[in-house]
Amino acid sequence: MGLSMATAELWVERWERQQQRYAVGREERFTVIADIVEHITAGRAATPLVLDLGCGPGSLAARLARRLPDAEIVAVDMDPLLLELARTHHGSAARYVEAVVGETGWIQALGLDRPLDAAVSTTALHYLSPDALQHTYRQLAALLRPGGVLVNGDHLPPEGGPEAAGIVTHVARRGAERQQAFAHEDWGSWWAAVADDSELADLLAARRHKQPRNGTGGGTGLPLSAHVRLLRQAGFTHAGPVWQYGNSYVVVATR
Repeated sequence: MGLSMATAELWVERWERQQQRYAVGREERFTVIADIVEHITAGRAATPLVLDLGCGPGSLAARLARRLPDAEIVAVDMDPLLLELARTHHGSAARYVEAVVGETGWIQALGLDRPLDAAVSTTALHYLSPDALQHTYRQLAALLRPGGVLVNGDHLPPEGGPEAAGIVTHVARRGAERQQAFAHEDWGSWWAAVADDSELADLLAARRHKQPRNGTGGGTGLPLSAHVRLLRQAGFTHAGPVWQYGNSYVVVATR
């Protein structure tokens, strides 16, 4: 199911554009995540090991690889089409693994040979059910070395406004006018356009076989406080937000 570089480049670029529709501070969120991972891995003799959860077409993995060229990044996703885009367009950034985060056997599929320094994710973990999320947090706590971190950038429902949600230590400065950038293409129209590209037909069929319904999923609807509680119950010594823009957060949990 190999793709041409031109096709992968086209669809990854369009993915990046449509994703900006959903997160005004997307690039700043990526930067905050990279800042944290760089800080937590600074000065370590061993090659940093980072796990990217729900990597999609490699957006975060590629940015981390540029910031941390000596790191080993393992990127996991359940979607064969998005993974093939990542392997083709961002092939040198990470080792890509097809597995469903939280399901039986997903950790073994990663092929990890040592504890993680960091696990990262953007807009992926809120799709897990509360029970699956709690179980996954426990698994990640066990995979991380002491002092390692889980860094999760995600859209979380509000609970009493920004001040009640936690202390914001990174302030987003990008203008709200970017919210409607590339408004001509959203999640649904991107996938509709993918369906018209014959080079992606086999990958799209494989995707439909694994997950019959296209879409963003229902999500758990858990607010920030629930995620923080589950993280602490899972064995993380500290958990809380370090950045916020509207309902978009970066939450850090330390092992």
